[in-house]
Amino acid sequence: MNEPAPLQLLLVEDEPTQLLLMQRLLRRAGYLVETASNGEEALEKIGRGSFQLLVTDWDMPGMDGATLCRRVREAHLPGYMYMLLLTGHSSTESLVAGLEAGADDYIRKPANEAELLARLNAGQRIVRLEQSLREANAKIQQLSITDPLVGIYNRRYLNDQLMHEVERARRYGYPLAAVMADLDLFKQINDQHGHQIGDEVLRGFVEVAKAAIRASDWLARYGGEEFVVVLPETDLGGAGKTADKIRTACASTPIATAAGALTITASFGVAALDFGNGPVATAAESLLRQADEALYRSKHEGRNRVTVSVGLRSEGRPAR
Repeated sequence: MNEPAPLQLLLVEDEPTQLLLMQRLLRRAGYLVETASNGEEALEKIGRGSFQLLVTDWDMPGMDGATLCRRVREAHLPGYMYMLLLTGHSSTESLVAGLEAGADDYIRKPANEAELLARLNAGQRIVRLEQSLREANAKIQQLSITDPLVGIYNRRYLNDQLMHEVERARRYGYPLAAVMADLDLFKQINDQHGHQIGDEVLRGFVEVAKAAIRASDWLARYGGEEFVVVLPETDLGGAGKTADKIRTACASTPIATAAGALTITASFGVAALDFGNGPVATAAESLLRQADEALYRSKHEGRNRVTVSVGLRSEGRPAR
């Protein structure tokens, strides 16, 4: 197993000699150490850095160590910071006040070297546990919004995120468009070659589509062989050009599969957001419905084509 990366530690001490001695000690122990001479400087460095450990003297001019701990907790940092107070206070009331301010632990000055490192080792374990839990939660969250077959966003993400895109477009007056795509005659691929080859074709189409869109655009699987491309800050004409770019690339790029290279086509429907004053959910649903109706007009008129919605209302879905 790889050794974990050293943790970054901020040491806050107003007495220069003590600061230098502790900095050397902590660096010998394997920590990446930065220093600050007062609470205000420490807060500034914490706001700009990514520290996991804080060792701070309690008694400093200006902002004391307990106040610094409280300010750090109030900042709601993205990751957990373990904070150790160095204190000359001996009363129980003072120590309780420091812990209630947000410190995780304390050590009386002058600090014993072995005790200091032991307490920091305990802090390391807490920090690394929090990191692993945060990474696991992020992975679970990513899995919950990702289609496992093709590796792009799923319909759940589409339904949620599209409403945020509508809100943003309305707030700033930006255009918003959606493209719905459906692979032509996909059932024939499954019937002739089997579903595993069909899955390879789906993944191949996704790669072609991703190569044809901008970094700010995003792609979701709507279901089966249907996909939606969401195009922020894109008007109807621009969305139509993007859809045709994907269509052309799809028709001209054979997809490598276990059954050999297969050339497929896809049909597209394009729609733009109606800037009405209705509910966000209704506007998002209407955007997808118009794109869907335009898509099925493309199917009805011969497939392998792009249809731009102009208030189309199709009468049922034609065969694929």
